[in-house]
Amino acid sequence: MNLADGFELLAAAPDGVSRLRKLVLSLAIQGRLVPQDRRDEPASALLNEIQRTKEALVTEGKLSRIQPFARIAETEKPFSIPEGWSWARFGEVSINRDGERVPVSSAEREKRQKIYDYYGASGVIDKIDGYLFDKTLLLIGEDGANLINRSTPIAFLASGKYWVNNHAHVVDTTHDMLMQYLCLFINAISLEPYITGTAQPKMNQAKLNSIVIALPPLREQARIIAKVEELMRLCDDLESRGGLEAEQHARLTATLFETLAESESTHALAEDWSRIASHFDLLLDRPEAVDVLEQTIVQLAVRGLLVTQNAKDEPVSDLIQRIRMAKDRSIARGEMKRDKPLPAIADDEKPFALPEGWDWVRFGDVVQISSGVTLGRKTPLKDPVSLPYLRVANVQRWHLVLSEVKDVIIDRTEIERFRLLRHDLLITEGGDWDKVGRTCLWRDEIDLCLHQNHIFKARGLVDEWSPQWAELFLNSPDARAYFASSAKQTTNLASINMSELKRCVFPTPPVAEQIRIVARVAELRQLCADLRARLTARQTCQGNFAATLVEQMAAAGPDEGRMEQAA
Repeated sequence: MNLADGFELLAAAPDGVSRLRKLVLSLAIQGRLVPQDRRDEPASALLNEIQRTKEALVTEGKLSRIQPFARIAETEKPFSIPEGWSWARFGEVSINRDGERVPVSSAEREKRQKIYDYYGASGVIDKIDGYLFDKTLLLIGEDGANLINRSTPIAFLASGKYWVNNHAHVVDTTHDMLMQYLCLFINAISLEPYITGTAQPKMNQAKLNSIVIALPPLREQARIIAKVEELMRLCDDLESRGGLEAEQHARLTATLFETLAESESTHALAEDWSRIASHFDLLLDRPEAVDVLEQTIVQLAVRGLLVTQNAKDEPVSDLIQRIRMAKDRSIARGEMKRDKPLPAIADDEKPFALPEGWDWVRFGDVVQISSGVTLGRKTPLKDPVSLPYLRVANVQRWHLVLSEVKDVIIDRTEIERFRLLRHDLLITEGGDWDKVGRTCLWRDEIDLCLHQNHIFKARGLVDEWSPQWAELFLNSPDARAYFASSAKQTTNLASINMSELKRCVFPTPPVAEQIRIVARVAELRQLCADLRARLTARQTCQGNFAATLVEQMAAAGPDEGRMEQAA
């Protein structure tokens, strides 16, 4: 398969368009993007013309003479070049104008009018009231992380009237087309061999001038530039279509699954499901669509639409009464403090209608909620002991991340207060607004483990309840909406306090139904996980295939690797 045949196939792979852009540039600078023409004047003639022009500028006093460049060793040539091309140092084919740059501090720029573009290492960073240059020139980033990560083009053309600071090299050429080709070439290669420093990467003028350039004849440069522009437009189109398709797919999936989630009865759900299920092959074709389905399953579950009710189940009122009695006993024994009664639940607080046999309660009425260890306390400890504790980063939705668990020193008398017991619920206090209240069940993963004060601990008051049900609801879209609306929000973060957590309205089915729902959700979430894994594996396979095709094209012979018919 040649690249022309695989162009759209490559674009459909993960990160495919980015790979295509890199491949186009790589083929261009190796002379394998367009055919050569024997009638073209060779690059050696262009080199001689450049040298004569620069000598004339030196004679006129317009250019300083620089030391001859080192001869290019065979080991410096990264690939073979077509007949008629030449190897040259960047400094041999360009005119450096770094000496004309003038940096202006941001404080000084604030005082000036915003008229002309002010360039830095990665492009325009400000406006200023004057200009240093009034012609098209090549700018190349001199320092910064972009030299390595290349998140934006490191070389770019500046036109019109503009100012350049000392973070971008300023380069002129004897031919306009040569300037465009050098821009393309610098963006096509890795600059790491020419960079000094890791914390603050820098490519000084000497390093820039030493870069080895594969130089085509001038007329071929024009054909290369035209073909690259044509193919980059095609990449733009593919990228735009892909982004639009992904956005449309996400909107469609969200809308259809939202229809399921809003079903008002099991009968309505069955009808909605049958209409949508026939299109699952189109809807569930990517991992992120499975994520939406999984959230829909959870929402259906906590609304009582996933399993049937059983009139023989013990009434939920009996469970609630036992919890209240257990709470009173704990208070009488001094194990808990009696809180101020939570307010009655108003109708406008109930996010959905409950099935028959369920009831609404405040979360704080059915569990014991406590905070954890405060770090950095100054109080002297009589009997210090170092123990592992969980941080917010350890607690994710549905699971714990225990690859890095730190220790904290507390007094031995505080262990019982802060320790975790099996089936305690861990609920995060804050984070990004959509991550507040993420919940996971503790299953004794670590012996004698504590939790910090930014994680709430919710403990059941009776044995015959399902903590997994509480985990399910607190991770549901309905609970997440409550936390988002109740959280105190700053610019980037949000948090809830214990009072808000206690006031959360909590749908409570009979215990037997809680167990049936949890089991059904576990079964369906596992199916989602399996499907997600298969889709991810397919994407990985597509990515590997694309990478292999790119490597084959990059290694192909000149005629075999040509792309002139790709568009």
